[in-house]
Amino acid sequence: MKSAWRSLLRLLALVVLSALALQLYFLGRVAMMAWLDPQSTAFQRSEAWRLATHMSDWKWHQQWVPYERIAENLKRAVIASEDAGFTEHNGVEWDAIEKAWERNQKLEAEAERRAQDARRSAPRPARVVGGSTISQQLAKNLFLGGERSFARKGQEVVITAFLEALLTKQRILEIYLDSVEWGEGVFGAEAAARHYFKVGAAALTAPQAARLAVMLPAPKRFEKRPASAYLVARAGTVLARMGAVDVP
Repeated sequence: MKSAWRSLLRLLALVVLSALALQLYFLGRVAMMAWLDPQSTAFQRSEAWRLATHMSDWKWHQQWVPYERIAENLKRAVIASEDAGFTEHNGVEWDAIEKAWERNQKLEAEAERRAQDARRSAPRPARVVGGSTISQQLAKNLFLGGERSFARKGQEVVITAFLEALLTKQRILEIYLDSVEWGEGVFGAEAAARHYFKVGAAALTAPQAARLAVMLPAPKRFEKRPASAYLVARAGTVLARMGAVDVP
């Protein structure tokens, strides 16, 4: 019996040490980003693998540009669209997460009712989505996969805390804008500006920046319909809000 308890304790200690080692790895990687630009993100590597294995003819567009060469219009538009309190919060807005969770619960309940009506009663897992700040989105893109679970969300929050503690808001926004997806194989502000408007990221006008900002939640979908009524209307709303947000 004692031997079994000792084995269990050793196993628990190993799990704890492994978890701590993983956090130290993330902490070290984030610390390096204070002066080194990340060569790629976990999401980009996943997308590159998907494109390489499922598409015979594919292209990759990304060019890192410094913060000063990204138009303030785009910075304002992305903050206005994605995270209006970016310069004020500490990386996580708990109220937004709670509201997003409540919305997801309602959606899951409705989906379950419809499934039962159609005699498809298999339970579906709850989704922890929405309510993410720019810092959280960057944490997810840099290090984490696309699965949705409490464990992954918890790890996202920890990495977000590292980002906020070790990097300035300006650096967080720079890395985000230079690495976020804006279409099939299109990553970063410079590639997006040239892909959609044939200009550099520094030359983006306010209306162009608003259109790019609206695409961020679903860039592959909007890439196919860049002039959709929703995108145009939403871009107008973002354009009206741009002057009210703070830029780091």
